[in-house]
Amino acid sequence: MKIQTKTMISLIFFIVLSAFSTASWHKLGTRTVNYGLDHDKIMVTAKDGAFTALKVDVSGNLNMHKMKVNYANGQSERIPIAYNFRRGRDSRLIDLKGNKRLIRSVDFWYDTKNRSRRRASIRLYGRH
Repeated sequence: MKIQTKTMISLIFFIVLSAFSTASWHKLGTRTVNYGLDHDKIMVTAKDGAFTALKVDVSGNLNMHKMKVNYANGQSERIPIAYNFRRGRDSRLIDLKGNKRLIRSVDFWYDTKNRSRRRASIRLYGRH
């Protein structure tokens, strides 16, 4: 009886783990940032599909002030993402309100004071 219970727990753990690992991340776009205070927009097309969550990856140092997701239906959502990115660090998982949403564009407001003079890049990913 104990062996069956352990097997069942292992099977449930495997199923739950598989459900999380099958999330499909899709690269929505990349922007190379300028120095100082700036604003950039990544356009997303309907062919990219609908998304439940977003994630931001930054190569380099960047201070993100805010982010706004503009949906295909004309609504917008401000995302509180005030975050000081350092090389190799991703944002938290950003769940979108509602279920799957079609995104028209995503706006970013940021500043950078990169002393190495290497421009950072913002990469935006969406999860189906």
